[in-house]
Amino acid sequence: MAGRWQTAAGESGRLPLTVALAAFVGAFLVTRVITRMIRAGRGPFRNVRPGGLHIHHVVPGVVLTVVGGFWAVGVSGEGVARCLAAGVFGAGAGLVLDEFALILHLQDVYWSREGRASIEAITLTVAAVAAVLSGFSPLGVDSFGDLATAGRGTWIAVIVADVLCAAVAFAKGKMRLGVLGLFVPVLGLVAAIRLARPGSPWAARRYRDRPAALARAERRTAAHDARWRRLRTWFQDTIAGAPTHTPDDDNDRPDR
Repeated sequence: MAGRWQTAAGESGRLPLTVALAAFVGAFLVTRVITRMIRAGRGPFRNVRPGGLHIHHVVPGVVLTVVGGFWAVGVSGEGVARCLAAGVFGAGAGLVLDEFALILHLQDVYWSREGRASIEAITLTVAAVAAVLSGFSPLGVDSFGDLATAGRGTWIAVIVADVLCAAVAFAKGKMRLGVLGLFVPVLGLVAAIRLARPGSPWAARRYRDRPAALARAERRTAAHDARWRRLRTWFQDTIAGAPTHTPDDDNDRPDR
């Protein structure tokens, strides 16, 4: 695996992507350490409130992402400048996605239960980029050379099938498998075949007149969440800090 990473990151010209991923993860971890210290009232760090306005770190994140993105586009080759641009972009993206839940809900939910959406976004991004660096390619196509080998019809059919499976997975409320299925098609196929999660767009439309299918989906979802919720919650709380508990949390439905 180490040799594969070295080949993928270095010899294939993916060093800037490796730098971007490292900066992305580093910015996220450092930010979480600082915010947890602020929350606990420890250390020299404080919220930035010029004129009473709370400046969330998504703001400098957007600035870094824009600067790094345009810088990377404007630099040719794979030299030091390109890697620096990738690092700036990765750090900015880490700050932005750390507050993905704020963007999604348009309110400060950083320490609430809804704030865990940011950890989901970070985890999926790291998994997707790591898959690319490991040699996997989105849609299961490694290069345009596959077009000449497999033929235009086969190549297009593979891409369309992969995208459709991912779309069905998203509609069924299986976001993680949908994203990973773009890189490993068999995962998208499994997600597309299995029952949808209750409350998903697919379940609302297709199970509306099928109470037996909806009941099976609810049982399967409850069993899945009971099996994995504790581990997922521990992982999220260890990295990002436990959310502030509210009375409504006791009556919330299982995580999706």
